[in-house]
Amino acid sequence: MRVRDGVVFLIGVYQKTLSFDHGPLKMFYSHGYCPYFPSCSEYGRLAVMKYGVFRGVMKAGGRVLRCHPFCEGGVDQP
Repeated sequence: MRVRDGVVFLIGVYQKTLSFDHGPLKMFYSHGYCPYFPSCSEYGRLAVMKYGVFRGVMKAGGRVLRCHPFCEGGVDQP
């Protein structure tokens, strides 16, 4: 198993357990919690798959820093 696959797996576990956009906690936010599309965790998963672990995690980290209550959100592709 490569490191990239492990990181993608961990993001998937997060999405299925703790995410307000993907997992069972979605019942609290039926329209989703993240103002961006795709959600921050999905953006991170796609970035790691496309760019590799280091660059993908850096792009995902930047996305998470941009995601705050005062952001407009919108469509953002890795």
